[in-house]
Amino acid sequence: MQPFYLKIKYSLDFLFALLALMLLGPLLLLVAIAIRIESPGPALYRQERVGRAEKIFKIYKFRTMVANADQIGPLLTESNDCRITRLGKLLRRSSIDELPQLLNILNGEMSFIGPRPEVPPIVAEYTERQRGVFAVRPGLSGWAQVNGRDELDIPTKLNFDLEYVNRVSFGFDVKILLLTFPTLLSKRGVN
Repeated sequence: MQPFYLKIKYSLDFLFALLALMLLGPLLLLVAIAIRIESPGPALYRQERVGRAEKIFKIYKFRTMVANADQIGPLLTESNDCRITRLGKLLRRSSIDELPQLLNILNGEMSFIGPRPEVPPIVAEYTERQRGVFAVRPGLSGWAQVNGRDELDIPTKLNFDLEYVNRVSFGFDVKILLLTFPTLLSKRGVN
């Protein structure tokens, strides 16, 4: 890890998240309205996730499932989950459902690049070694996402995430960021 880079990374994340929110504001508003029109319930979904230093925070996402879906089905979703709305399928395939996490970046809970934050019941099963992912802020995209996303099982994702923690640097973050765009466009590994 590069301690100096980690110190300035939050400032860079904050500035770029603020800029992205200003540029994407109209799109985010349209998506929120479309969600409310398609199905009753809030446009945003909040869920507990585990972040840096194992601190619990609420992650923001556009709601892609019927309201109260977490109370009527399993914790983890699959691509053919009947709780996913029509618009929700589109938002998930395009990863637009993740854009509200720009707010988590502004709050200092997340970064643009880092291990994806996981839900507490999954984290409870981590080994001591796997808990090493909590040395950095979780990210909107990460090394595991550009290497398979939802196609990877949890131990494989964690191996990529631990590799990221050991290699974190400005250059590695730029590489992951550049690989994120083709990954998003290919829609590879999206559930």
